[in-house]
Amino acid sequence: MPIAAAFFDLDKTVIAKASMVAFGRSFYDEGLISRRLVLRGLWGQLVYMHLGASEQKLARMRESVLALTKGWDQNRVRAIVREALEQVVEPIIYAEALELIQQHQAEGRPVFIVSASPEEIVQPLAEYLGVDGAIATQAEVDDEGRYTGGMRRYAYGPLKAEAMEELAAAEGIDLSESYAYSDSVTDAPMLEVVGHPVAVNPDRALLKLARENDWEVRTFAHPVRLRDRMPVPPAGPAAAVGGLVAAGVAAGVVLWRRKAVLPPPPTLPTRLAASWRRRLPGR
Repeated sequence: MPIAAAFFDLDKTVIAKASMVAFGRSFYDEGLISRRLVLRGLWGQLVYMHLGASEQKLARMRESVLALTKGWDQNRVRAIVREALEQVVEPIIYAEALELIQQHQAEGRPVFIVSASPEEIVQPLAEYLGVDGAIATQAEVDDEGRYTGGMRRYAYGPLKAEAMEELAAAEGIDLSESYAYSDSVTDAPMLEVVGHPVAVNPDRALLKLARENDWEVRTFAHPVRLRDRMPVPPAGPAAAVGGLVAAGVAAGVVLWRRKAVLPPPPTLPTRLAASWRRRLPGR
């Protein structure tokens, strides 16, 4: 029998930031991108959050990313993402999204992440969240595993809906009974292809469309750490020993800090004065 499923957009729906921007610092630390590009990415995130992303903006962003990543080693990118995943993504996951994912799974619906972000980011994040699968953008790679600057599949706009229909046909999913969640009007095809579309933190255009079609509208606003939702093991000998060790380490650090002769941090006026002295002629 056909089953229902739930499809979640990623950026600003499951997590509070654009995923490409969220990993910018990690790529910078590994020498893949420059500090200037990191700062430009942060600016792009501000524009994306407050103005929304039009199709033209996203197209320019896509071409820029493809040009930037040309020659990168795909396995290295995957390793960087997996290593930084918990630190980068965990603090920006929406609690409301996590609860919905768990609710759908408890009610027997498989859950899929559907994102225009690269599969090297989306797939590890989907595994981290414990969902059933992911649809993501796929870049072309050469025989040596390096990006060519081309694209094999772009999971954006109507192409998201097409990928969902292909998945539904392969997995026996009834889209008319399924759910989809997104924040952007560019995902209108993804929402229209299911029987239960939900606009999450919608941009103005999507909010207008949702009201015209009587779609459900939700607000996700509370980031949560997954570790805070994990069950705490009961107190026992092992837990007690672990607590004592942690307490001993903490006490040692405090004593070391008290005994160490460390200069006090410079005050704000001192830092400003030093900055101005460096700008004087001859310095």
